[in-house]
Amino acid sequence: MQWLKTKTIEQALADSDEPGRQLQRTLGVFDLMILGLAVAVGAGIFSVGARAAGSFAGPAVIFSFILAAATCALAIMCYAEFASTVPVTGSAYTYTYLTLGEGLAWIIGWNLLLEMISAAAVLAKYWGIYLSAVFSTAGLEIAQSVEVGGFSLNWGPFFIVAVFTALLIAGTQVSAKVNNLFTVIKLAITVFVIVVGFTYMNTDNFRPFVPSAQPPVVAHGVSGDLWGQPMLAWLFGAEPSQYGWLGVISGASLVFFAFLGFDVVATSAEEVKDPQRTLPRGILGGLVLVTVLYILVTLALTGMVPYTALARAENPSLATAFIAVGAGWAAQVISVGVLIGMTTVVMVLLMGSSRVLLALCRDGLLPRSWGVTSARRKTPVRLQLAVGVIVALLAGFTKVELLEEMINIGTLSAFVLVSIGVLVLRKKRPDAGAGYRVPFVPVLPVLSALLCFYLMLNLTTLTWLRFLGWMALGALIYMAYGMRHSRLAQADKK
Repeated sequence: MQWLKTKTIEQALADSDEPGRQLQRTLGVFDLMILGLAVAVGAGIFSVGARAAGSFAGPAVIFSFILAAATCALAIMCYAEFASTVPVTGSAYTYTYLTLGEGLAWIIGWNLLLEMISAAAVLAKYWGIYLSAVFSTAGLEIAQSVEVGGFSLNWGPFFIVAVFTALLIAGTQVSAKVNNLFTVIKLAITVFVIVVGFTYMNTDNFRPFVPSAQPPVVAHGVSGDLWGQPMLAWLFGAEPSQYGWLGVISGASLVFFAFLGFDVVATSAEEVKDPQRTLPRGILGGLVLVTVLYILVTLALTGMVPYTALARAENPSLATAFIAVGAGWAAQVISVGVLIGMTTVVMVLLMGSSRVLLALCRDGLLPRSWGVTSARRKTPVRLQLAVGVIVALLAGFTKVELLEEMINIGTLSAFVLVSIGVLVLRKKRPDAGAGYRVPFVPVLPVLSALLCFYLMLNLTTLTWLRFLGWMALGALIYMAYGMRHSRLAQADKK
């Protein structure tokens, strides 16, 4: 029955105060809002909307963003209740451990590592590509890769990962200040892009607002074969389609990538001052700002050019629209914005990955000797170095971009269990002193779980196959090591 054993809130709080494994509380509301903006307003704001509009929803991609934001908001309310009740690191892993048992907690922790490490590696790789593009627009040509021992190495990812690994080891407050500066710059570029985009708007491009459904063409991940169609369509034998209201929902599953930052913010709960007040305000405030920015950017994008032009582009982005209307100079500004945007996202994902690993090590599901923090800086130096090395190797030597949709499915699975976990927490510990409580329980948590699972079913069958394979590997590791070495298992032996 080890799989079903849970920790208590008191145990989780005591573990966070264990000498040699502590983190330092330095973050406030503004820092959390900026942290959410830093990871959510990244390269995706300049590209994911264009891809969803061209391949799935047309101008109705705005509804895709609203659906994704509403789903995320429901899940984030559940995160906020947990984070203000149990302000410790680990995010969905810790919350699942408290409510649904050690086995599911390990699987969610394993999925969070998949999400954060994959996302960090994907974005670090694209960072190197965009760095070359920015130099190219300035008339300077630099090679994206170098030969090392017979292998082709993308040097850009190694550089950005090394810089931010060093900053995160130096301390959360130091890295937060750097993050805040870069985030303010990229927000200024985003607002500039929105304002300029609206000056080129042609309302004729909004007709039809919801394009009629049609058989899919093979482009941008849309195809009619077994592996390229949504899992839901395959399960029920529905004919694959593109556009229409089903396209809006498929677009929501894709643009959900834009809202991934907020579960990462929850991993910083143990480093927040006055967490019962600060965490809910910081997380929910950041989500509102991100949603407004994405909707404005999408309005500008679909108003500038017909969605069919985005569908024909090989790699559609906001820059595609500006070039189409003869504003190539704005596309150059966007390239700089993309570079800065990805910079902060990589940093926050590196931090989140190490905090999830720290929680796993504290509980003995991974070797506890790995999960120690620096006596002076209160940062998990060993884990941060390990995450940096793994991300750099993945980004520098592999085609990690093939796993982009794995990021979405890993996050959505965590959202489902956290939403269910709130109901269990209310039942088990009605006396828990939460700084924030989800309204309209059980309706909102149940709706959150159902919507997140529905979006999961709209991801492709190939993504599901990879996801199930990853979970099977995680289950094997748990049975081989974590089940016997967890602190709960060790306590039972005494």
